[in-house]
Amino acid sequence: MPTLRFPPSVVRRRSPALIYGADERPPLGTLLLLAAQHSATAIAFLSYVLVATRAAGLDAEGTQSMLAMTLIGMAICTALQAWGGRWGSGFLLSHVPNPFVISFVATTLAAFGPGGMPLIALVYCAITLGLAPLVTRMRSVFPTIVVGVVVAMGGLALVESAVRHSLGLNAQWQIHGESAAVAACTLLTIVVASVWGGKRLSLMALLLGIAAGLLVSAWLGQLQGAQAIGAAAWLQLPALHMPSFQGDVGTLVAIGLIAMLTQLDTLGNVSMMDKLEDADWRRINMPAVSGGMRAHALGDFVAGMFGGFPTCTCSTNIALAHATHATSRIIGLVTAVVLALAAFVPKITVSLMQIPVPVLGAVELYASAFLIVAGMELIASRAMDSRSTFAVGLAMSAGIAVMAMPQMMNSVPAYWRSLFGNALVVAGLLVIALNLLFRLGTSRKAHLDLTAGGSGNLHQDITSFVEMQGAAWGARRDVVQRAALAALEAAEGIEAAGRKLMEIRGSFDEFNFDLELLHSGAALPLAAKGSSKALSPEELLEADDADFEAALSQVSSQLLRHIADRVSTYDAQSGQPSGLQLHFAH
Repeated sequence: MPTLRFPPSVVRRRSPALIYGADERPPLGTLLLLAAQHSATAIAFLSYVLVATRAAGLDAEGTQSMLAMTLIGMAICTALQAWGGRWGSGFLLSHVPNPFVISFVATTLAAFGPGGMPLIALVYCAITLGLAPLVTRMRSVFPTIVVGVVVAMGGLALVESAVRHSLGLNAQWQIHGESAAVAACTLLTIVVASVWGGKRLSLMALLLGIAAGLLVSAWLGQLQGAQAIGAAAWLQLPALHMPSFQGDVGTLVAIGLIAMLTQLDTLGNVSMMDKLEDADWRRINMPAVSGGMRAHALGDFVAGMFGGFPTCTCSTNIALAHATHATSRIIGLVTAVVLALAAFVPKITVSLMQIPVPVLGAVELYASAFLIVAGMELIASRAMDSRSTFAVGLAMSAGIAVMAMPQMMNSVPAYWRSLFGNALVVAGLLVIALNLLFRLGTSRKAHLDLTAGGSGNLHQDITSFVEMQGAAWGARRDVVQRAALAALEAAEGIEAAGRKLMEIRGSFDEFNFDLELLHSGAALPLAAKGSSKALSPEELLEADDADFEAALSQVSSQLLRHIADRVSTYDAQSGQPSGLQLHFAH
């Protein structure tokens, strides 16, 4: 295989949990095996397209054409995502049909036929492309807690269908024993291979799980579809439909809203892949998110002009990357090739779609568990105050309420029922709105006068100030803890040097967390890093007051330099007291 030169990735420390990172190339056999798993998982989601075409009463030729063009769109998007640069995220992100638009696509197909799809594609891709250059300036709209809510709700949204598919529940909520057995064997195999299987088996966890599910299904007589596979052609060009550019205004408005929420999902999934890849992950990689959105828009536009179904990034494939401990970009390119070939080989498509429903249900359960925990980790990575608590809690409560009580949507006009009846859409919109609302009145700078008021306990006042402001600003929890520790050490150093602490100031943006301690007297002397040898205990006992104070100052300086990313001091001037500055990269 010729050497491919990907656009350079962001410099990062590779996660030790990975076997193959983004810029590493697995051996050929392993590469093909991993790509086969990702391809099979993505193709399984073509069932969303079938749901829409059957609801619209689309004929077999139209359905086959839509399946083929959707596969081509999935292939283009997946290849661009893996390639990276300006038109891709640079991560292993597979695209699948977007489940949020099923009802709107069905309505459009029923009214205007496949010719109505290009107008949906134009609106969908225009919104996506319009958001791409703005996303780097929208950090306040999409902070980590917002992404965490969307990721967690995405996992919760999978639970109902995963359980239903795994247990074979019928209209009377009765469990189908054979389906439950198939799903249990599939999930158990995935878990055992991932947790205890070692390096080799963990790479094949999902494939082994599916194989186990297929074997149990065959033993129980649940495998079907041999006739459909035999009747399918080996090679067939998809029928193209000329665009009519007709559509309903209300449907197009809803598609635009869904496109915005889908990009929030893109943001969450790119962040999840970045977090899997980077051992020192700190914040959302906005350039990668922007590139991922452009890839999404371009691929969907090309396929949508000829009747393709809108796509989205696939969280199940992220769970697969987590299970196999492989995020290599070359896997994404090979996956894209397989998807493109499948568009012209109906027999392959039909064969892969014969995977029994309980097997897919077990895969959904694994994905939902991974996403729920990952979303919670994203939320918990930031310090929380009452504002963020309400934003997260109310948004998730609203989403869960929509899941648990869908009858509430009966009072909503049918025009919007399919939109606001979706828990992920409701939770996503609400957490964005609440985050923006609760930001009102929150200053990015704060100060505390330590000479008046307070609890009388200097250390308690400093710790409370740093923790409360860190939570109000939504700073990372580990940075807040370091800042509080450094502020206490600095306060002790200032007091030990005979100065009086007067005031503490703080400021924050998404990249920097800064503290400033103002005190009387001259600036605190800071020893350079490793500038001199520390005094021994015997030397400290024999030292005079000046040497003893200098030694203590040196110890304090070295501790501060170890805790904070940057430490500096300045002398009093223009009526302002001296100060010590602590900087923390965020």
